[in-house]
Amino acid sequence: MNNAVNKRTVLLIAALSPFLATFMASSINIALPSIGREFQMNAVLLGWVATAYILASATCLLPFGRLADIYGRKRILTCGIFIFTIASAILTFVPSATVLIALRVVQGIGGAMIFTTAIAMLTSVFPVGERGKALGINAAATYLGLSLGPVLGGLLTQHFGWRSIFLVTGLLGATIIGLILGKLKGEWAEARGEKFDLTGSVIYSLALTGIIYGFSLLPAMLGIWLIIMGASGIFAFVKRELGAESPILDINLFRKNRVFAFSNLAVFLNYSAAFAVTFLISLYLQYIKGLSPQSAGLILAAMPAVQASFSPVAGRLSDRIEPRILVSVGMGLITVGLSLFISLNENTGLGYIIASLILIGLGFGFFTSPNTNAIMSSVKQRFYGVASATLATMRQIGMSFSMGITMLLFAIYIGRVEITPEHYPLFLSSTKIAFIIFTALCSAGIFASLARGKTR
Repeated sequence: MNNAVNKRTVLLIAALSPFLATFMASSINIALPSIGREFQMNAVLLGWVATAYILASATCLLPFGRLADIYGRKRILTCGIFIFTIASAILTFVPSATVLIALRVVQGIGGAMIFTTAIAMLTSVFPVGERGKALGINAAATYLGLSLGPVLGGLLTQHFGWRSIFLVTGLLGATIIGLILGKLKGEWAEARGEKFDLTGSVIYSLALTGIIYGFSLLPAMLGIWLIIMGASGIFAFVKRELGAESPILDINLFRKNRVFAFSNLAVFLNYSAAFAVTFLISLYLQYIKGLSPQSAGLILAAMPAVQASFSPVAGRLSDRIEPRILVSVGMGLITVGLSLFISLNENTGLGYIIASLILIGLGFGFFTSPNTNAIMSSVKQRFYGVASATLATMRQIGMSFSMGITMLLFAIYIGRVEITPEHYPLFLSSTKIAFIIFTALCSAGIFASLARGKTR
């Protein structure tokens, strides 16, 4: 297979793989009220359907990124798609909330393998002048998954039940596996022969689990202790990696690479601010507005549809225009969109909600591919897997932080009960506080983006 054909194959697989994972994530959000009713889950437990996946993914990204650099990105991606697909198939028949959340953890492990390899493979085969365009197409496919998720997820949930979402996802995963095995030639492992720091990986995973899980337990004292222990674990991990012969994360990437450090900080702040939007607005539309899953899904699709439309344009622009300018403009638009949701109440018009979602989607379109281009172009080829994993880790930790803030506010305002009509005013109060916090976080992200300096 010639290089041009293989580049197209890599681009197709690197687009379909994150599409699979994001479609799953966004379609599940729209199905949450139906899942909650079937298993009689309270508001906090319902949040764990999303959080379990994010937590498992976040703790595994960095180790799998390093393994991909050593043993091959194609190999790790194939394993990830296989795990994700098998978990999806089993979830079609899940009997209880406990088993559902446990299998979401398994899906998260597979998702980590997908996200840590797809962008690294793209960066390996596309040179600097073409990279932004390829990353823009990858981002568009990711957002297409996010936009189709609520629409198709709502349609499937309404007419065939929420379990049909997992069936469709499993079939798509099987298709991608066939494409990888039949069409994708070659392997990418620039760090082949180097050692894998198993001890460092265990310390890192346990520490991150402590922080994310602890945050979900707040304001309970156990949550505070887990966060303290997790933070101590991260400190021990950093100290170990500084002296390790073959670290899973080269700390110098943060210490000596300003672009890499601040671009990753921007990712964390952006996803901390914006990830829970779909979760909260999905619940708002179905509980407060009384919309069906299908109708709510169509409205929620506005945000990722705009993201998918503008990501390829922004990706191409980032090959010529300084990424920090595009990214900062994007974060400014997201900040304005988030601030509009602060006034959300039972009388808010659907047109207002759609316009706010479109504004956030436009901001994400200008943020993602230019910021990814800046991160991946700032490191050497042997660090592509780790850089891609670090980017995905910042994104997943940001998602966890966003959901953690939301579940904390639910626990404080609503309590661990089902969201029923008598709790709707408390739901709206917690949503307002959440959007105030998210707006502040995204505002800080603008300054993090500007502080990175020039990438060229």
